Amino acid sequence: MSAKAFLLSHYSFSPPNIPRRNLNVHNSFYDTSGSGRGRGRGRFRYGERELLIKRNSSSWKLWADVKSKPFKIADDDSSSLLRKREDGDNSVGLPQEFPKRWVIVILCFSAFLLCNMDRVNMSIAILPMASEYNWTPTTVGLIQSSFFWGYLLTQIAGGIWADTVGGKAVLGFGVIWWSVATVLTPIAAKLGLPFLFVVRAFMGIGEGVAMPAMNNILSKWVPVSERSRSLALVYSGMYLGSVTGLAFSPFLIHEFGWPSVFFSFGSLGTVWFAVWLSKAYSSPLDDPTLRPEEKKLILSSSVSKEPVKSIPWKLILSKPPVWALIVSHFCHNWGTFILLTWMPTYYHQVLKFNLTESGLFAVLPWLTMAVTANVGGWIADSLVRRGTSVTVVRKIMQTIGFLGPAFFLTQLSHVDSPAMAVLCMACSQGSDAFSQSGLYSNHQDIAPRYSGVLLGLSNTAGVLAGVFGTAATGYILQHGSWDDVFKVSVGLYLVGTVVWNAFSTGEKIID
Repeated sequence: MSAKAFLLSHYSFSPPNIPRRNLNVHNSFYDTSGSGRGRGRGRFRYGERELLIKRNSSSWKLWADVKSKPFKIADDDSSSLLRKREDGDNSVGLPQEFPKRWVIVILCFSAFLLCNMDRVNMSIAILPMASEYNWTPTTVGLIQSSFFWGYLLTQIAGGIWADTVGGKAVLGFGVIWWSVATVLTPIAAKLGLPFLFVVRAFMGIGEGVAMPAMNNILSKWVPVSERSRSLALVYSGMYLGSVTGLAFSPFLIHEFGWPSVFFSFGSLGTVWFAVWLSKAYSSPLDDPTLRPEEKKLILSSSVSKEPVKSIPWKLILSKPPVWALIVSHFCHNWGTFILLTWMPTYYHQVLKFNLTESGLFAVLPWLTMAVTANVGGWIADSLVRRGTSVTVVRKIMQTIGFLGPAFFLTQLSHVDSPAMAVLCMACSQGSDAFSQSGLYSNHQDIAPRYSGVLLGLSNTAGVLAGVFGTAATGYILQHGSWDDVFKVSVGLYLVGTVVWNAFSTGEKIID
């Protein structure tokens, strides 16, 4: 049967109101077998209606019934499309490659995930370790705080190193260094407390360079309009690292013993390091694989391009917004580090959870933070895009980050059930995460070229809060109660709120 005969004999498949005599072959039918039994096709046109039928080995079938219209492509359409692509306009309907700047953001996110996995595992492992080695609460507090001894040393040094030689080398060094120290922790514990103190301090040295190095890299790679949500995503890696560490540590301890936590978590750093070496660059100017249109978008929007040759310390330390950052970072980290290191102990001693329950319930506040940090980042960037001043946005976000935790910690002394206590902890940490769009984004606002140094400077104050707060908590618990611990944190949150709103700014003050 010919193609036309098939179409005329299956009238129900043809368009309505088309006389059969007016169905004309537009392209002649061909038969690939030469015998009339092979595959073929026929196309018929009636006015603006066009039908395409195809034949397989046994029968004909209607393939399409379309209406064709003339379409003219202007001579300059293709050049206009290319111009849109070069300008970073994603509204054109062409497939886009995943932006390289977000590859860098995700790699930084992964580094911070490992950072907190390796940090919080001690808060779970310390319970069986203290039982095995007969450590007092004061000794436990000293072990927990020894991490911050090393962490304190590399804050400013890491910022200077990152701003002068580039963030790629510094962050890569940090991850490898703290991963090795994590693996060595069980060995040091068996050798004695002095060795354990040294290894935990060494781990702090590695983790201390991470935040300044990350801040330096993102100040070069991320446009201002994407700053809050990119930083929120990276810092949510820390929260998800806490979730992962607190969730898996009890299982590993139960199945394989507490040393397995340090061996397994520490080994993951080598995998990350291999990917980092092959994919990351300190600046978009150094990346030979970066698409020209994305490079143009980044360089036209970011403000930190040239490497730093000297640090204007006198100028930096003379600015009130810098001191607002330092004081606020101290107040913020006091409460955050206490919850980071002592929360499983609180669940175990006060709420009477066992080891596994302490780890699992300690996950909830950090999981809440991972969500609310990203929500806060999107809100902050949306406000900036709509014309709200950066100063107002930073003050709103940080005020939530201070007053939210203060309110919910005050409620802990009034709750009478473990479920409500866990809920208060989750809400406290969830509101705390708005700080990622407040003070943690402010370094790049006020001094983009020196953002690594500035973060190192303010985070030094934050680390001092961790050192004193973690050690002081052990002392307070030996002579007082958990209510006393929370009252100190609330007081510092209130001080931070006043200082931040009085002296902070979102405008660039150091060029």
